[in-house]
Amino acid sequence: MDEIIRNAIFRQIKKEPFGKKFGITLIDVQDGYAKVEMKFSQDMENMFGMAHGGAIFSLMDAAFEVASNSHGTMAVALSMNINYLASPSKGAMLTAKASEINKTRRTAVYNIRATDDSGKLLATCQALVYRLDKPLPFLEE
Repeated sequence: MDEIIRNAIFRQIKKEPFGKKFGITLIDVQDGYAKVEMKFSQDMENMFGMAHGGAIFSLMDAAFEVASNSHGTMAVALSMNINYLASPSKGAMLTAKASEINKTRRTAVYNIRATDDSGKLLATCQALVYRLDKPLPFLEE
C-alpha cells in the first residue's frame, strides 16, 4: 500500500468527528482492508442494556469507509446489509474488519465482520461502494 495514502487515512480518521464520538480507532489499513476497534460503553446500550445495533453498525461502517477508500480514490457507500448475531459483554473491546472481495472500475464489494475481544462473532455485513474517479481530498494535507 502507498505510504502517503496510508498515513493520510490514519490522520483523517483520527480527527473524524463521528468516529471520535464513539471512540473508534483505526488499527490497520491495507489495499482493500481495514481493521478498527471501539470499546463497548454504557452510553452505547439499547433499552434492554445490550449493545445498540447502531453502535455496532457504526463500527462496521468505519471499517468499510477505510477499506473502500484505501486505494487513494473516493468511494461512497451504496448499500450495507448487516446481520446481527450476538451482543457483546459490557465493557468489551469490539473489532470490525472489512475485506474487499471484488473491485471493478466503478464498484467494489466488501465483507465486514464484527467481533468482541473473546472472538465472539457479533455481526456480519456485505457492503457495496461506488468508486469515484477523484483522489481523496485530504491527500494534500
